[in-house]
Amino acid sequence: MGDTDAERRRRDAEDAHRRLKEEERRKMEEKERKKAEVRKRLEEAAKAKKAGGKRGFMTPERKKKLRNLLRKKAAEELKKEQERKAEERRKIIAERIGQPKPLDGLNEATLQGLLKQYHARIEKLEDIKYDLEYEVRQKDFVINELTIQVNDLRGKFVKPALKKVSKFDKLKMVVKSTSEGDFRSTSSSQ
Repeated sequence: MGDTDAERRRRDAEDAHRRLKEEERRKMEEKERKKAEVRKRLEEAAKAKKAGGKRGFMTPERKKKLRNLLRKKAAEELKKEQERKAEERRKIIAERIGQPKPLDGLNEATLQGLLKQYHARIEKLEDIKYDLEYEVRQKDFVINELTIQVNDLRGKFVKPALKKVSKFDKLKMVVKSTSEGDFRSTSSSQ
């Protein structure tokens, strides 16, 4: 019976060892299966990200397209603004100048009358121009006077620009002023 007992223990040990190995193998297979599953999910997520991406995500291509669209829109707006200003300018000029008079087929008296009208209009416009220029000069003068008064009240004075004078020029001026001056004022011995 000892032999059978030893054999039984050996078989039990072998069975236990086999079960342990099988258990380890099953755990390893389970780990590998889970790793493969996680890897597959990550790959699918990466593919989905590449295909659709996040909403609002700006790729360099999208940024470039958007930048180009914004530039085109700005150029169109600028062109519209320029056209609007040009049209407004044409309207103002047409309003001020009026429609050109037809000169073909007019006799000399009519032409002279037309010239007198133009001359009178030019005189009137020159008078208005002179009055406006005079008014601008007067207002500039008033502004300057008020600025000086404000600076005086604040205690801020406009410092005049200093003139650079070399020491030789300065010496010449001193010598000249003393030589031209009164002899009695320069001599201290009397």
